[in-house]
Amino acid sequence: METRLTLRPGMPGTKRLVARYGERLVCVRYLYDEARNRRLKTVELVIEEAPWRGRARRPRRNDHDLVGVRIAWNESELRSAVKRAGAIWRPRQKLWEMSWQAVRTLGIGHRVVAG
Repeated sequence: METRLTLRPGMPGTKRLVARYGERLVCVRYLYDEARNRRLKTVELVIEEAPWRGRARRPRRNDHDLVGVRIAWNESELRSAVKRAGAIWRPRQKLWEMSWQAVRTLGIGHRVVAG
């Protein structure tokens, strides 16, 4: 099945559904089933509402994002591994700059400096 169209309440084609479901209507979707030659119309409804307070989350990183990693001078093996992974030494910050993917591969995420 393939979703080809998603309509929000108030858009053309939702008038009767808004009249029927009111504020509970979130969206209307049209699904197409090639195997059975059918078009399906579905609605997404709010069925429950409860109080909630969100908590601050760290932003997600992409694999290509560059991050700063702190490595002590005496950790020569780790420093060599970081160099092989393509890291660049930034003397002003005293950090190694490398991709998030390389950090994950080496398992040194706990060494990433925020900022």
